[in-house]
Amino acid sequence: MIDHMTFRVTDIARAKAFYSAALAPLGYSVAMEANYGANILGFAHPDPTEPDGKKTDVWFIDGPSPFGGPPATSGCHLAWRATSRAQVDAFYKAAIAAGGRDNGAPGLRPDYHPNYYGAFVIDPEGNNIEAVCHMAE
Repeated sequence: MIDHMTFRVTDIARAKAFYSAALAPLGYSVAMEANYGANILGFAHPDPTEPDGKKTDVWFIDGPSPFGGPPATSGCHLAWRATSRAQVDAFYKAAIAAGGRDNGAPGLRPDYHPNYYGAFVIDPEGNNIEAVCHMAE
């Protein structure tokens, strides 16, 4: 089970604006902003099993790693689970309105499984982000 993940971005303010809009329909909000040698931004969703009632599982760091590599994480696929198809639709609309590029409008993907309802957007860094609902509605 994955606990959290971190992505490097070239513009933390742009990432904050984009992901604040795109993830809001899924219940996410900014949970932490700090500077530990680089600006860092964490997004959380409500989780009653966590001590503070929220789970910060997506992080963004401004700028390249001191260990080398590209200046930003790009070309990755990251999917968030939605609790309804309406949430998938709202994610897609919000991400597109915030500057994302369409990579697959909301809809069923029966080749994945009969109830797979997802939407795909390219984020400002070139990552393929998705919201998916696995429930039949």
